[in-house]
Order: sequence, then structure tokens, then C-alpha cells
Amino acid sequence: MKWIYIAAGIALYVKMLFFPNAAPQIPDFSIVDAIVKDGGIPNAVTVVILRNRLYDTIFEVVVFTIAIMGAYFLLANERPSCSIYQFTDQPSIVLARLGATIATMVSIELAIRGHLSPGGGFASGVAGGTAIGLIAITSSTEWMQAIYQRWYAAIWEKVSVLVFIILAAITLMGIELPHGEMGALFSGGVLPILNILVAVKVALGSWAVILVFIRYRGLL
Repeated sequence: MKWIYIAAGIALYVKMLFFPNAAPQIPDFSIVDAIVKDGGIPNAVTVVILRNRLYDTIFEVVVFTIAIMGAYFLLANERPSCSIYQFTDQPSIVLARLGATIATMVSIELAIRGHLSPGGGFASGVAGGTAIGLIAITSSTEWMQAIYQRWYAAIWEKVSVLVFIILAAITLMGIELPHGEMGALFSGGVLPILNILVAVKVALGSWAVILVFIRYRGLL
């Protein structure tokens, strides 16, 4: 049987090597230009994610929320870890916190200008979560938990989800804000707001998961 698989692999390789796909016939009407014009911003990917396929994005945010709740639920009955593994040598701590600073600046940039350039809410949230993770492995767990509670991060996370769903529902009903000038910071109607809400949700959700795994596993 393995010789059949090998022969099929060789045949597929020969086909890709000597018989490339013909160039598609692209019509004069540009789909990308239509998407950009429809959304009022130069980033066609953001328009697709937060406008043309907004249903998908709503449920992606909901699934991420359920995943966080699942982490809390599955680990709630476990005994907290007695040992927490963190960086202790000074060079690693300095490099990790430097990386956290850079990741934070990238996160803010992607959240604010993600509708104008490559990036967006999910990428911004991942960068923010990375910054929080780097701080977590170089700082006291009690300090991280105290800050999380002091700034009501759990509440802000839930509020961002609710506001995102409400704005998304309003957008799906056909009610939109003015698009503004193409390429300007305040353009695209509600799309920049949705970007920021997704970034806040992903970053704070990552923070919550990180704290849970540190408490019950001792590892990130």
C-alpha cells in the first residue's frame, strides 16, 4: 500500500512541477477595489472580516469567550499549583520585559490603525496577550492578579463582547456610521471601533487564561 502512496505523491509532484495551473482570467471589474470602496478603508481584509463576513467574526468572538469559560470550568476543581516556573536570571527578565514593551506598542498600533494597514483586532489582541504573557513569566503572580482585579479586567472583557455584538447587530441591520475620508484615521464607519473591541477582548481574555494556567498548572 505504501508504494501506491509514494507513486501518488510522485505523480502529484510531477504535475505541479511540469503542468502548472493556467493563469486565471481576471475580469476588468476588480473585486478588491469594490470591497475597499464598500468599506471605505484601504484594508480589504478588515472589510471582509468585519463587514462582508461579520457573522463569522461574531461567532469567532463568541467561541473565544466560550474557550475562556471552559478553561475556568475544567480547572476549577483542580488543586492550585505549589510551584510556579518563572524567569529568575536578570538578562532573561530584561529581554522579556523589553519584548513586552515592543509587543504592547505593536498591539496599540494594530488596534488603532489596523483598518488602514495590515493588522486588525485579532492581531492586536494576540500582540497584547503576548506582552501580558512576557510580563507574567517575570513578575509576581499575586501582583498580576491584583492588577487584573483592580482594573476590573474581567468586567471590561465582558463589556467589550456585549458592545461588539450590539454594534455588529446594528451593522447587519444596515445602519452604518459615515465612512469619512478614505485613508484617514477616522474612516470606515464602525469598523475601527469593532477592531478595538476585538483587540480588547482577545488581550484581556488571554490575560485571564494566563492567570488560570499559572494558578493551576504553574506553567504558561
